[in-house]
Amino acid sequence: MDVYEAVRSRRAVRGFTDREVPREVLERVLSAAAWAPSGSNLQPWKIYVVTGEPLAEIKKRAGERLAAGDPFDEAEYEQYPPVLKSPYHERRTAFGEQRYGALGIPRGDVEARQRAASANWDCFGAPAALFCYIDRDLGRPQWSDVGMYLQTVMLLLRAEGLHSCPQMAWAKFHETVAEVLAPPDDLVLFCGMSIGFEDAAEGYTRTGRARLDETVTFVEG
Repeated sequence: MDVYEAVRSRRAVRGFTDREVPREVLERVLSAAAWAPSGSNLQPWKIYVVTGEPLAEIKKRAGERLAAGDPFDEAEYEQYPPVLKSPYHERRTAFGEQRYGALGIPRGDVEARQRAASANWDCFGAPAALFCYIDRDLGRPQWSDVGMYLQTVMLLLRAEGLHSCPQMAWAKFHETVAEVLAPPDDLVLFCGMSIGFEDAAEGYTRTGRARLDETVTFVEG
């Protein structure tokens, strides 16, 4: 697949089939993704790839917590600033309206929105998931490195005909994930990522992007 096509076709898919993702494909993707850039080649990502019974157990435990109305785990990092200034607030609001509008959920129906959001913790039906950790002693530049790594993974998945959905939502249940994966205490769960084959029966609305002149400034001689 052409690189431009991989970038254009990558999106957060929220509906997967149960078709198995071959282990050799995941190994090929992650072996290539190791070439993603990182400052001084620290390679700060710590990845757990989960399928089968372990993933089913994580989903089950998360689902039980949701059904019981358990509160989210204490946050280990701030996902968004308490107050989003313009234009970020408007972009986030527009995303929510698009996302839930496509599902036929009105803005004021909080319960329906929560039900839709709960699909995060079933990985939207995906048969494979990646959980990305980072050492809690590392700083902002290393978190940036992790982002570049994850983007590389997602583009390589497209080259294999697969889709993905990166999910900070899993950080809200980091204790549940840790019960199954048992990561070292010095790691922080940054996000999960659902991986699989897209369920074509699931409709979607592609979110827009800002105009180039809103985010890019050319300084020319």
